[in-house]
Amino acid sequence: MAIFSVYVVNKAGGLIYQLDSYSPRSETEKTFSFPLDLVLKVHDERVVVSFGQRDGIRVGHAVLSINGIDVNGKYTADGKEVLEYLNNSSNYPVSIRFGRPRLTSNEKLMLASMFHSLFAIGSQLSPELGSSGIEMLETDTFKLHCFQTLTGIKFVVLADPRQAGIDSLLRKIYELYSDFALKNPFYSLEMPIRCELFDQNLKLALEVAEKAGTFGPGS
Repeated sequence: MAIFSVYVVNKAGGLIYQLDSYSPRSETEKTFSFPLDLVLKVHDERVVVSFGQRDGIRVGHAVLSINGIDVNGKYTADGKEVLEYLNNSSNYPVSIRFGRPRLTSNEKLMLASMFHSLFAIGSQLSPELGSSGIEMLETDTFKLHCFQTLTGIKFVVLADPRQAGIDSLLRKIYELYSDFALKNPFYSLEMPIRCELFDQNLKLALEVAEKAGTFGPGS
């Protein structure tokens, strides 16, 4: 069981919080010697495999980290240009982690806005007045669960289809938002949530939900 990510979307469709909480098992880390026996290229501002497959690494997989340092687009977190670094024989042996390309911040903003529109369309398509909109979308690999408050804030959780207790988790996240974001005197409604206590308690809530599958009374 796993909870993949959490999104909080304001009533205007803007993404005000996002947390990735799970690394897919499809990620593969290997140590390579020079020269690299995979062909890499830049695609959509990411360094991806364009030729060569081995040990679970597939064409289209992106470089996610080098020697344990995360890669953001074409650069490592410490500012090194990925292709230039990997073309230098003096940097070998090197450990590279590959996996499905991660969504960029702009892509997450766009998807949150798109879901906001789909939610409204779902409500309008209902044959009955007062429909709540989309509460769940299901695929073969994950389920999207959505809880909208009376003020229009949407809490969205992406989880394994077998994960139980998501309805309780969504309400728990709403409680945390009310306790740690709304009561923060420095937080302005509709603005991005930047609150360390909210982060800490949300991560704890996700751990509890994954292990227990549901929340007990009063938790």
